[in-house]
Amino acid sequence: MGYALLVIDMLNDFIRGKLALRGAETIIGNIAALIKGARDSGTPVIYLCDSHLKGIDHELKLWGDHALKGEIGSKIIDELSPTRRDYVVEKRRYDGFMGTDLDLLLRELKADEVILTGLATDICVLHTAAGAFFRGYGIVVVKDATLATKPERQEIFLNYMREIYGAKLMVTEEVLSKLFIRK
Repeated sequence: MGYALLVIDMLNDFIRGKLALRGAETIIGNIAALIKGARDSGTPVIYLCDSHLKGIDHELKLWGDHALKGEIGSKIIDELSPTRRDYVVEKRRYDGFMGTDLDLLLRELKADEVILTGLATDICVLHTAAGAFFRGYGIVVVKDATLATKPERQEIFLNYMREIYGAKLMVTEEVLSKLFIRK
């Protein structure tokens, strides 16, 4: 079984910018540990990043301008910067698969299970989990490396992904000790 670590929307606008999510900084350390564990074990790290087109993307009507392509708000936060070995996939919708080459990339990397981290549990993590499920991927959601838009929504949407998409819910330490084995 091949895994890929997906780091979803850990961008300036969602951490400290236009749509900063309260508490988002609390998951940075766990995501950094997962990225290191993935790299050390040879597990691919894929960053999924909102990169919207101003005045065009439907989502902007709901949330206002954010993570606009080429602007600082759409950049990955410095603490989690990708390396040359990592992959960055720009997306314009909640689902990291929609309109991107994520599926092709995962297949070429021989990954059949995705490990989801990042923001927000009840939006982009949820819809990327749905996209993965519909394409036949196994799903792991890291409970302490994701965050919902409101605290009361975290458990609701984690459980939804477990019940509806068969997602395995794990914490960072479990992923590091059970899934990221040095090759």
